[in-house]
Amino acid sequence: MTLSELTESVATNSTPDSSLSLPLQSLWWDAKGDWHQAHDVCQSANSVDGDWVHAYLHRKEGDLGNASYWYNRARQPVFQGTLEEEWDSLVQGFLDAE
Repeated sequence: MTLSELTESVATNSTPDSSLSLPLQSLWWDAKGDWHQAHDVCQSANSVDGDWVHAYLHRKEGDLGNASYWYNRARQPVFQGTLEEEWDSLVQGFLDAE
């Protein structure tokens, strides 16, 4: 799947493709506008990548202290660009790793 295909699936589908990793499913739900579902899914990933998405979601929420904790757990620096740039970067990185 490509970034544009994932973005298109957000616009046309009611649920993410089950073949996507949990971090990608979480980002899909975030793009769909369901922060709480995205948060639940990234927590259930129980992985470093899930922690990274968790950090992004708390940054988006505006809880920078909590976001910093999750960036640290994911062994990633706090992202310095926009939320949109971070979402694109996360999605593309996870897609490239699949």
